[in-house]
Amino acid sequence: MPTAPKGDGSRPRSPEFRLAADALRGLRQDLFHGAFAYDPLPRMRVDGPLTRRLPSRIRQYAVWTPHAVVAGAGLMAAITAGSTSAGGDLGSMLSVLLALGPVLLTLLRPVGAFWFSLAAAPVTAVFGYSWEDFPWRAGSFAAHLVVLTVVALRTRPRVAVWMWILTAVYGTAAETFGSGYYSSNTGPMLVVSAFLLLAVTVRHIRREAEQEVTAQQTVTEHERSRRTLLEERTTIARELHDVVAHHMSVVAIQAEAAPYRVENPPEELERAFATIRENAVAALTELRRVLGVVRAEDYEAPDAPQPTLADLDGLLANVRDTGLDVEKAVIGAVRELPQGVELSAYRIVQEALSNSLRHAPGARARVEIGYVLGGLGLRIVNGPPPEPSLVKPSPGAGHGITGMRERVSMLNGEMTAGPAADGGYEVAVFLPVASVSEGDA
Repeated sequence: MPTAPKGDGSRPRSPEFRLAADALRGLRQDLFHGAFAYDPLPRMRVDGPLTRRLPSRIRQYAVWTPHAVVAGAGLMAAITAGSTSAGGDLGSMLSVLLALGPVLLTLLRPVGAFWFSLAAAPVTAVFGYSWEDFPWRAGSFAAHLVVLTVVALRTRPRVAVWMWILTAVYGTAAETFGSGYYSSNTGPMLVVSAFLLLAVTVRHIRREAEQEVTAQQTVTEHERSRRTLLEERTTIARELHDVVAHHMSVVAIQAEAAPYRVENPPEELERAFATIRENAVAALTELRRVLGVVRAEDYEAPDAPQPTLADLDGLLANVRDTGLDVEKAVIGAVRELPQGVELSAYRIVQEALSNSLRHAPGARARVEIGYVLGGLGLRIVNGPPPEPSLVKPSPGAGHGITGMRERVSMLNGEMTAGPAADGGYEVAVFLPVASVSEGDA
């Protein structure tokens, strides 16, 4: 009959055991490991709304404000200890040092200052006038509260819990062993320290929550910008699909018809045109697949062809109907440009005028189109909204400038956008267009 294996000491522990082990591990890490490590109190920042207004000479000393506050609290505790101690000058001096020392030590070694304060309490207890304030004499009472508060401010909330528990253990032990000889003030110490440590813990939690919210907002803003950029690129890809597909269709049709335009074409020429047509058809097929990938679920293919600069007058008429007084000026000889450039120019003007409607309702706008050597220049500028205006500006989604920059970058162009001198807004764009020589034509 098989026997059960003997225990090897690896049997699962109870939840209570694991909880106690974790608690002791946390106590050792928080209050024993590196308890007297050097950790100076950092100087105060002077870039706040109030300290920023101080003279520079005063700001040099204002950075030491936390140190001065702690030192002042230590002096108050030392004065209290000296005035309530017995045992002559030596007893008074010892009480003063044991009250002031732990408080000042919090500036350099905060956790060690707590152990110093806890160890000094029974020593100063023997120098009191009476047993009515045992085990916490007036000086050590004040000093220990200051130490608890400063250490809790400089460490994490779990350390505050451990310090309060150890303070309660010391007070309870002193009350147990000295019962009947004195009136204990452990209760007031625990109550007052609990309120102080609770306030500090709430401050810690609130600050951590604010930091987490700030970090989350930063991440969210980054993700929003990235998503906006991808959406704009997807929109551009969908729009340019029709332009590229049109050119590839022309290539395929011309490649198929070219052999019939030549009498008795060579076999090599027919095979070459057949290969061109096959590649054009294959490219069209891949374009349709790409469009299927970038197409949104609610996307509907447009029935009309993509707009060009020839359709700009209709756009300006619609904008005027919405209340924006806009005029157009054309500089240079109008010529036909590549469809991708025409489409991007139209969309840039459309988005710039939409921004004018949102941010400067009722203002005057001007669209300038310059057909210059080597490319196309665009300038869309609007004045400030009239005052007073019945229509309030709309903040919008903030995607317009991003979309315009993506279109300009796609064509290796240049763009500037910013406030105008009169309080309005100006968008200037240059889209390069390769010149076609007569021989190439």
